[in-house]
Amino acid sequence: MLKLEGVAAGYGTSQVLFGMDFTIGQGEVISLIGRNGMGKTTTVRTLMGMLPARSGSISLLGKPITNLPPYRIARMGVGLVPEGRRAFASLNVEENLVATARLAGAKSNPWTVDRVYSLFPRLQERRKQSARTLSGGEQQMLVVGRALLTNPQLLVLDEATEGLAPLIRQEIWQCLRVLRDSGLSILLIDKNLAEMTTLVQRHHIVEKGRVVWVGSPDELNGDPALRDRYLGI
Repeated sequence: MLKLEGVAAGYGTSQVLFGMDFTIGQGEVISLIGRNGMGKTTTVRTLMGMLPARSGSISLLGKPITNLPPYRIARMGVGLVPEGRRAFASLNVEENLVATARLAGAKSNPWTVDRVYSLFPRLQERRKQSARTLSGGEQQMLVVGRALLTNPQLLVLDEATEGLAPLIRQEIWQCLRVLRDSGLSILLIDKNLAEMTTLVQRHHIVEKGRVVWVGSPDELNGDPALRDRYLGI
């Protein structure tokens, strides 16, 4: 589905990624985890074409996407739920959902507004409400729904549960399990290892702009020294 090989990127004279490598198979859910400032969000920005790769290659379903414009990468089947939510504040819920919706490339049972409402009933209740008046959790549901309505083959979520109330976090995690069970490929960045244990197939620990460890949640949970070395504060 997705392959990054030797990707280097940065901002101005500061290099952040130093040879980022990982793959995602069809229907897989994988994570990028690590301390703040290690290059996880920079990886997402480079993958999505928002930041140029200085070297290395990125391919989607065998087709090169390195340094393509973001709109072309989105059209090729990558849906993004960005850090910080970023709903269109001046639009209501339904307008946010349909603003970027597309059926092109959708397979059976495509994502529609009604299907998003069935996944997040709260959005249907607030469909005519301005996005700026929603709670943080409702805005996150809205941004996930907006990404799904592009009918992606790969969904990328950057800190999808950060700053949310516990009950809302549980709702988002349950949504991600539903998406996994539907066969959608997912790249997930999050700090909640406990919830990811039942969701992801492989963790990728990112340290100083490169992947330094790959393994299953059970392998990570069984190695406290590894967690302390790369994930502890």
